[in-house]
Parts: sequence; C-alpha cells; structure tokens
Amino acid sequence: MTPTAVLVTGSSGYLGRLLVAELASRARAGRLGAVIAADIREPDSVPEGATFVRHDVRDEGLDAVLRRHRIAVVVHLASIVTPPKGSTRAFGYAVDVGGTQRVLEACVAAGVRRVVVTSSGAAYGYHADNPAWLRESDPVRGNETFAYSWHKRLVEERLATYRRDHPELEQVIFRVGTILGETVNNQITALFERRRLLAIRGSDSPFVFVHDRDVVGCLVRAVDSPVTGIFNVAGDGALTIDEIAALLGKPVLRIPAWLLQGALAVLKPLGLSRYGPEQVDFLRYRPVLDNARLKREFGYVPASTSREAFLRWRDARRRAAALSGRPSTRH
Repeated sequence: MTPTAVLVTGSSGYLGRLLVAELASRARAGRLGAVIAADIREPDSVPEGATFVRHDVRDEGLDAVLRRHRIAVVVHLASIVTPPKGSTRAFGYAVDVGGTQRVLEACVAAGVRRVVVTSSGAAYGYHADNPAWLRESDPVRGNETFAYSWHKRLVEERLATYRRDHPELEQVIFRVGTILGETVNNQITALFERRRLLAIRGSDSPFVFVHDRDVVGCLVRAVDSPVTGIFNVAGDGALTIDEIAALLGKPVLRIPAWLLQGALAVLKPLGLSRYGPEQVDFLRYRPVLDNARLKREFGYVPASTSREAFLRWRDARRRAAALSGRPSTRH
C-alpha cells in the first residue's frame, strides 16, 4: 500500500511546526509518504522528511500542489488566532473563512481523501446559557461580536455544507480548548502574566486546557485513523480563575461586568486598550469542553489533564524567567 501523503497548511505557525516535525519523523521511518509544509512564509528550518511549499490559503492554485504531490490528507491549520498589529477583521475573515473555502475547493478538485481541520471551543460561543460541559452535539453559536468565535462558526457551517454535498471528502474536525505549551503566547496566557488575575464578579470563569503535544497527537492520529467526525480536544477537568490564581500565587481582581464593559468602551476608541466591551463575555461565559467523545470514539486519551497542562506551562515560564533574570509568573 502506498504511504499516505500529507499537506499541512499554516505549517510555519506554532502548532504547524510541531506537527510537521512529528509527521516528518514518521516519513523518515517509512510510515508516511510525502509531507508538504505549506505557508506564506518559510520557517527557519524544515525538518528532513518534509518539503516546504509557499502558498497563501487565500489564493487559488492549491489543487495543483495537491495533485503534484499526490496528497491524500490535508491538515488545515492556517488561521488567525492572535491578530497581528494593524490587522483588520476583513483580513481575519479572508484567512479563516475564505481560506478554508479555498482549501475545501482544492481538496475536492484534487480528489483528496480526507481533510483534518482545527476548529475551536470558541465556535460554541460565549453565552450565559451554555451548558456546564459542552458536547459535540451542542449547537455552534459563535458570537458575531468576537471575530475569532464568529469565524470558527462560519468555518464549521461551510464544513457542514461540504459533508452534505461532498461526502467523498472525509472530515475530522477538532474543537480545541486553550492550547498551552512551553513557548505559547496568546490572549489567554497574557491574562495569566498580569500581577493580578482579572475576573468578572459572579463568574468562576472556568478554563479547559490542552497541552500542545496532545493536540499534535490527535492530528497525527487523524491522518490515518478510520474514525471521522467532530471531537472536542481538551485535557480532563477544568480550572476556575481562583484555582489558576492559587497555582500562580497571585491575587484575583474581581470587577462587575457593567464596570469593565464601560471602561473598555471608553479605552478602546482612545487606543488605550486593544479590547472592547464585547470581550467581557469572553471572560464571563467561557466554553467548557467535554472530551468524552474524543476518548470513547476517536480513541485518544490526552496525556495531560487541564491542570497538568497548566502546571507544565507555568513551570516552563518560571524556568525561562529564571534564566533570563526577568520577573516570572509569580507576583
């Protein structure tokens, strides 16, 4: 049997680099065919066993790349998680939603067997009536006011259309919780770096975390597993903001929702905050992901719980701070 050839979009991002390295090691061992790393910028190094191809998911032409390398599986990671400075919502939409549409069109045109997509728990949306633990059968209601959440919702709606119209293209969709790893920096970790952790009065603000190695493990398994479908990806359990604060040795600053919304409504137009009043619900109604289906049906049991993933991130931060002489995540 011909080894499976894989193409990874967004291969130069944090998660993409980890995944390409793992896939390349399998290619070197003869367990995979070609491993094509596709992105708009070439990484500093490409591991032996992988080939870099420059491609912007917003552009046409991916189908030719897929045919040239006889790609059977596309892992679609290209997405705007933390918008770069000066980025617009239109740019984020073009990459997240338009880019996914281009990738799906190319997969169908080139006869790709399977597409693996990293969605997000944010696709469920940040709502007061979210169940305590969200399952894959719960509706996707990403908030329009929060671009990342809204775009993930729109992406999943397109994926649903392709499942109906192109059942020959298998799909594995991962709704991923907050990813933590040794060098992760994002909107969530920025909250934990503050001297005092911010919380909305009356909300526990629970977080579910997943270690980056577990996300890579799921993606690798999805390449040739016979199982398809939609799966929440998160470590077991959740941590409240008070539990996180205790693990960091920091106090919690609790602010009424109305007060924070008012402050952000003033500060953002003045350029004093990158966040607007809509971000309050991002803290108040966090999606908490049930991972039972991932373990039961997909057959992957995360090696790290939410707590363990957080502790590994915290300890890595403290080690890095000690080496650099800068303040750590301690207050």
